[in-house]
Amino acid sequence: MLKSFTYGAAARAINASALTLFVSVAAVGAARAETLELVALGDSLTQGYGLPQGEGLVPTLQAWLEDQGADVEIVNAGVSGDTTAGGLSRVAWSLTEETDAMIVALGGNDLLRGISPDTVRANLDGILSEAEARDLPVLLVGLIAPPNYGPDYKRDFEAIYTDLSQEYDTLLYPEFFANLRDDEGNASPDRISAYMQPDGIHPNADGVDRIVEDMGPVVLELLEKADG
Repeated sequence: MLKSFTYGAAARAINASALTLFVSVAAVGAARAETLELVALGDSLTQGYGLPQGEGLVPTLQAWLEDQGADVEIVNAGVSGDTTAGGLSRVAWSLTEETDAMIVALGGNDLLRGISPDTVRANLDGILSEAEARDLPVLLVGLIAPPNYGPDYKRDFEAIYTDLSQEYDTLLYPEFFANLRDDEGNASPDRISAYMQPDGIHPNADGVDRIVEDMGPVVLELLEKADG
């Protein structure tokens, strides 16, 4: 009788331990499932060109979001030198079943090459169409065109982002470098020396901090849409 009781007690103890382990594993799995995956599709501005590891846009934004209490993992899908055509060619395999939202920050290299706004629009349209097909919320990040190519090019290029954002109902951050400009909206020499790398194209670590400080709340809004 004592032997039978001991065996039964041991069995109950094992079952209880197994149940506790199962509940613990399930809880860990549920916690992990709540972590949102955010793909940042972009070029060298996203990739972190010229900056030490940990000081680029993605890790800085990751840290900022975590400080705000967001449970998110950002996938750095930034490729230096990429144009909107390059982004279109790889968007399908950059997104997975685990992806919950996407940032699209492309167009800078198109500007540097003077690529037709019609071509840029078509490429970004294709990227947003892919996101729409997957029912993914998107933050579209725009750029201000320099005056080099004339007023028509500038007008047509800048309209791409506002037009497509409205068409696809995305969030819009109109100008990547907005928080690096002075009160008049100009990229003054003082601002360039303070917040840009020597090439005058890519932000330094202080510049990235300012960009994230301004863009971060919009990214939080994107995560809210993804989690809704």
